[in-house]
Amino acid sequence: MKRLRTFLLLFLLLLPAAASAQQGAILYDRSVQYEFEIPEELKSMPGFSEMLNRMPTANYSTMLLLFDESGSLMMPAPEVEEEKEVEEEVVIPGHGSGMRASGMAMRFRMGSSSRSDQEELLRAYVSFEEGTLAETREFMTRTFLITGTRPEYQWRLTGEQSEMLGYVVHKATAVQDSSHVEAWFTPELPVPAGPGLYGGLPGMILSLSVNDGHTVYSATEVNLRPVEDGVITPPEEGEEVSQDEYEEMVAEKLEELQMRARGRRGVHGGGNSPR
Repeated sequence: MKRLRTFLLLFLLLLPAAASAQQGAILYDRSVQYEFEIPEELKSMPGFSEMLNRMPTANYSTMLLLFDESGSLMMPAPEVEEEKEVEEEVVIPGHGSGMRASGMAMRFRMGSSSRSDQEELLRAYVSFEEGTLAETREFMTRTFLITGTRPEYQWRLTGEQSEMLGYVVHKATAVQDSSHVEAWFTPELPVPAGPGLYGGLPGMILSLSVNDGHTVYSATEVNLRPVEDGVITPPEEGEEVSQDEYEEMVAEKLEELQMRARGRRGVHGGGNSPR
């Protein structure tokens, strides 16, 4: 998958001025592994194993993080028109091309009872001064605006050190809501921020992995320029709910999907196996 590498939006939003280590923008590559299940009855279909090999295994995107001394805002990076590389497609007789495999993966994802398959983080705003958050998430095609208090991660510094994009980075780990988080942060960017709602370390997080690579953020570019006033603001779109209300709704909908899946397995007399 071709990754976008552009600072078009940055030059539209950021004012030209002297560089500041406490203001700027960062591009991240983000990947979220799919967890959908493949119905057993499909696995014996002629040509299905070849199609399965062509299905994407993760959702890939490029995210933009704007930050200053008071807060941060993460959103999808702007797309620009580029000449598309023509890729040769391997056609599976009777089952179409790689595009069909991607379409089938999307259908499996829509019917999945896994939260990560049904949920997409669209925007995330954090106020360092007030310790609050506001984020928009899409869940089962509906958009929600979630407000509340920023999570406090109990980070443990491991003493490990490396280098990333010319910055010295240090490793920290944490466990939050049964999720294992590994972060590499740099004190050379003295802002307690990172991708999404992750942060609270004495420096910017440039690389982050959740649950052994299920979700990964990796910084690809750093641009230190003062951010224009009024750009880093909370999102406003979506149905407004509290964090507790959102979690309750998500749990209820996922249970409905699980019940449907159990019903389908009963009808077909078999069980689904994870990929």
